[in-house]
Amino acid sequence: MSARRLALCHVLLGAAACVAAVWSGVFDGVQTELGLESYAERQVAWMPRGLTLPGNALVNLGYVALGWHWLRRGEEAAGGRHGRYVSHVFGWMVAGYGLVQAARIASQRHPAAVLDQWFTLPIFAWVPVWCLFLLQGWRPGLWRAIEAASLGSYLLALAVPQGFELALACHVALAIVVGVGVQWRVGDGVSRRWLLLAITSCAGFVGLKLLDAWLGQWQLFHRLSGHFWSKVCDVLQIHFSFLFLTHLTHQTIKGKGEKQQ
Repeated sequence: MSARRLALCHVLLGAAACVAAVWSGVFDGVQTELGLESYAERQVAWMPRGLTLPGNALVNLGYVALGWHWLRRGEEAAGGRHGRYVSHVFGWMVAGYGLVQAARIASQRHPAAVLDQWFTLPIFAWVPVWCLFLLQGWRPGLWRAIEAASLGSYLLALAVPQGFELALACHVALAIVVGVGVQWRVGDGVSRRWLLLAITSCAGFVGLKLLDAWLGQWQLFHRLSGHFWSKVCDVLQIHFSFLFLTHLTHQTIKGKGEKQQ
């Protein structure tokens, strides 16, 4: 089985477990924002159902396009089959996340909103996983433990009202700290640029999401709202993370080859 297909099976297996848990009713008590009125973007009544917030609906295509772009680029990834596998898992996660977000916007149903929140966590967790691959090589047992901890952290959403936000903050902080750490150990000027752009985009992702309602008081943000621009920043931070990690993968493999000569 190719690395791309194996990575797809990996992502689908995890996604299926999450879907089964959500539809079992375990997370019925989780607080989520539902209803189109929770978005600052003004509705367009004549648009088809699911597209009445066209900006926030269509921006999800960016995730799908970005995921597919890096799935194709992942075939060129250094590190052999294992390097391609790590890259492809990230690509499939991103592409699938776009579809889940589109389903949330279109349906405004609680299960879709829970999955939208939950799937955010392993995407951030995969950055430390890829960094560990760069530093320690192929250690699937450790990665499974990180993934399990990431998925399990969503249980905080059941424990406290802001549990998801707490879990997400921890994931964001961990991704940044580990990213800075791997840059310090094996990075160069090029990777530093991608890392800074990723962190800046992450700040935009968080800040614009929190300011969505406040920005909505200005006409400029009635169509392309703060939430929309937050998603644009999210797509950019994922893209820059790919550039950062892919560059370091090539540099690490190249450095190992030079040491062996």
